[in-house]
Amino acid sequence: MRERPSRPGVHLKAMRGALAVAALVATITTAAAQDAGPPKLNTLEAYVDEVMRPAALDVKDPMAVFAFVLNSLPGQVKVYPTENYYYFNFYHGGAPYAGNIRIEPGDDGKTTVHFVYYEDWSEWRQDSPLTHVVLDASRGVTVEKLDRLIYRLTYAGKSVVFALNDLSQVRPPADALAPGETFIGPIFDESAIRFFLVYNTKLKTFLYILDETAKVAEDFFAAGRSNRILVGKRTGFAFYKDRLRDRMILIGVFEANYRLNTHFDGPFDQLPDNFIEGETLRKAILEVAPGLKGKIDRFGSYPDGAVRFLIKPYATYRTVSELHGVDTCARARLHAASYYTCFVAEPADENSGAPSATARTANMRKKTKR
Repeated sequence: MRERPSRPGVHLKAMRGALAVAALVATITTAAAQDAGPPKLNTLEAYVDEVMRPAALDVKDPMAVFAFVLNSLPGQVKVYPTENYYYFNFYHGGAPYAGNIRIEPGDDGKTTVHFVYYEDWSEWRQDSPLTHVVLDASRGVTVEKLDRLIYRLTYAGKSVVFALNDLSQVRPPADALAPGETFIGPIFDESAIRFFLVYNTKLKTFLYILDETAKVAEDFFAAGRSNRILVGKRTGFAFYKDRLRDRMILIGVFEANYRLNTHFDGPFDQLPDNFIEGETLRKAILEVAPGLKGKIDRFGSYPDGAVRFLIKPYATYRTVSELHGVDTCARARLHAASYYTCFVAEPADENSGAPSATARTANMRKKTKR
């Protein structure tokens, strides 16, 4: 068959569109790059003024809250976390609010946009209700895919471009993987710490390895008697300096941060969704939890998308002394095939609170994140 000649006007329009997207990508990349300079100063005065400032917002109306959030944003933003959550917080009526906009690309080419907000949790209040809506045409929201990882959301005349974090070229150094380990994908956690998610096919365990190919936004201190356990001064993330390879393995997060679902609860909820190749993750999960065969998609989620498999090999701790057992185990098993099991904490059984080998295979976690 003969090819139809292309219409010059259409071809020129396509070229202009491609150039516009390329320019947008370059602009977002440039805006995200931060020049070195003095730190930003935060004051109590600004905090008090914000808390006490009268504000008129119907927090019971999700679309009113969404309009407020969208109108408060610039024309383009960078979504750093790799599960595509764009986080925000504000104060209203003396109460702290938090939430997120999550862009969820699907394998079928469709894109789902979730909007969540709630009164923020604290040690003294952990039962505030959560408002969750799907943003689509039925609510007057337009979602446009401009490029593979770039989307534009429009509502009530305001448009904002959301650029998802492109880590497609990020790979661990060749010597950062142990024999039997498979690289699942790169992670940018909401704590601003980057990880490599790896799976050990022999031991059937997952690990989060600190990505040191880029500057690590953290300063560490040694935990007590072991100089191999390093704890972040900002995040509370505890890492172990591997005795066999030049790398740091995440072994713990501070318990209160995990319980309150803060930005420092660990990377279990920022999996590398945009960079998982084929069946790599599902295959690993089914080796750990064969009972999930036929029940999860390639991201480890149930068909309704509400929950997904929990990958949390690290422990939660209240004092750094609780982490010393990891070093004791690592020294004892240094030349054993089970050495890397020292860095996998067994989760507590939901009923008894005791560690349970079966709990790990049954654990799922909600995707609608606070």
